[in-house]
Amino acid sequence: MFGTQGREIPHEFQAQKSYWKNNRRANISVKFQDLYGFMAEGNVDDVNVLNEVRERVRKQGRVWWALEASKGANWYLQPQISSLSEGIAVSSLKLSVVANTITLRRLIRKGIPPLLRPKVWLSVSGAVKKRSTVPDSYYNDLIKAVEGKVTPATLQIDHDLPRTFPCHPWLDTPEGHASLRRVLVGYSFRDSDVGYCQGLNYVAALLLLVMKTEEDAFWMLAVLLENVLVNDCYTDNLSGCHVEQRVFKDFLTKKCPRVAAHLDAMEFDVSLVATEWFLCLFSKSLPSETTMRVWDVLFNEGAKVLFHVALAIFKMKEEELLIAHQIGDVISILHNTTHHLYDPEELLTVAFDKIGSMTTNTITKQRKKQEPAVMAELDQRLRRLNSLKMDEK
Repeated sequence: MFGTQGREIPHEFQAQKSYWKNNRRANISVKFQDLYGFMAEGNVDDVNVLNEVRERVRKQGRVWWALEASKGANWYLQPQISSLSEGIAVSSLKLSVVANTITLRRLIRKGIPPLLRPKVWLSVSGAVKKRSTVPDSYYNDLIKAVEGKVTPATLQIDHDLPRTFPCHPWLDTPEGHASLRRVLVGYSFRDSDVGYCQGLNYVAALLLLVMKTEEDAFWMLAVLLENVLVNDCYTDNLSGCHVEQRVFKDFLTKKCPRVAAHLDAMEFDVSLVATEWFLCLFSKSLPSETTMRVWDVLFNEGAKVLFHVALAIFKMKEEELLIAHQIGDVISILHNTTHHLYDPEELLTVAFDKIGSMTTNTITKQRKKQEPAVMAELDQRLRRLNSLKMDEK
């Protein structure tokens, strides 16, 4: 299995840091490998940002280790007040549990050390609890049971494997393809309503790199689709995803009214870029280390995080977007922004400090408001499709 310890940025770049600060050469492109083995390309400023981010990660790691020493090993695995759970009265919980929950939420927003990420994700997401409801041999039994079976889902998975992060040193190998295939095929049989949807290949691939074992990646995928995200995001008609896009447009109008009005006047549909963000959970758009920071919060606080992050990207580029008058320019601005967001702190600061509050209850109400229109639209589309098929006979 490909390890998560990528090579450090070459020392020669660090030695030249002060030089480049005084002599910016943004047109000089350099290639470097990130923590999860992906080759990235950017300018020297991007390299310097990544070095600074990694230093902050090391400092944050020391905070986690200090808490391990003071609160006890694996203190974060103790019962927490989950933002995904319902019906829990804070007054009925021990003060230590409340304190740990507040501390953990703050720490997670600052970033989970890569070495602790698998264990913390499994705990805060509810994956450990989900796995405990089935026999220990569940995953291995499932993989054996589905071996050799062919379905539309397995055919699509086989088609997508070579296109999933090509050139990655582990994912783009026979071993990597086989591992990713087992996770995706296994889940397609676990939940036939979802089966397989394009986009899940990228999500599962990153889960494999972080979790290190297929079984842990499988359970993280399961809890993600069954508990963290809204229902029907990955079903055949993508109804859940369509609802999320409508909700996102509503929030963009409220949180970034100038940008929303400008894009509306251009007849630019934000779902042109946001659909991929929500389906792939930013895994195809953001650098992998920034994606992991988003997922840290996603697994602890729920799907509202996706709205915060998507809005933050528009907010960060508000002035540039306001002077863009071509749809292609808008797409280019957003594409370049996401692909060079090597500093997750910058993104998450805007997402949680400048966007404003969006509670899970508020988002749920907006979803319920949008669902009838989405279902009516999808139903109308299906009737038109069936009518065309009848005409062809």
